[in-house]
Amino acid sequence: MSVEALFQSLESRLSARPARTVDLPGLVLREAAVLVPVFERDGVPHVLFTRRPANLRTHADQYSFPGGGRDAEDATPLHTALRETEEELGIDRRRVRVLGMLDEVPTISQYRVRPFVGVIPGDGQYAPSPEEVAFILEVPLASLLDPAILRTERKEVFGSERELYFYTYGTHVIWGATARILRDFLNHVTQVSERARAPG
Repeated sequence: MSVEALFQSLESRLSARPARTVDLPGLVLREAAVLVPVFERDGVPHVLFTRRPANLRTHADQYSFPGGGRDAEDATPLHTALRETEEELGIDRRRVRVLGMLDEVPTISQYRVRPFVGVIPGDGQYAPSPEEVAFILEVPLASLLDPAILRTERKEVFGSERELYFYTYGTHVIWGATARILRDFLNHVTQVSERARAPG
């Protein structure tokens, strides 16, 4: 499957299903949104992550997708994701091709995060904000689909036991809400890839 065919298949799949929302009785969660940035370079699909600076008050030194809390002027969560991507990476929001939305994810900092998948330019021309981005990590999609890089643990979160995911790529470990969002995204990639390979 070509990279463009993969992106088109993901767009069709995400638009055909409603994303699940978070329902945690008794908890009021603040709204946030992120972009899962994907791109093609030399015929290879990649996913982009950012590492947060070590001096931040929350989630310091963790890998994340560009995004943040919804501001009053953001008309929708998608506006939040695109605005934050532009502020953090210098990518013009008009150059992002949005493929769709993944399931909402709650965070221990009491946000409900709406993740959107978007295709960004593959030219690597970023203008990262030093206040929000310490490092940009580009990972080939095939590496993220390798089962060898995934480790899971079970832990109590929000009063119930949940499976936690840890993706290790070289010296980089992706975990927390970002890993849960990544897991959801990779499940969709696997589904569309298997459908493309199926006979008939």
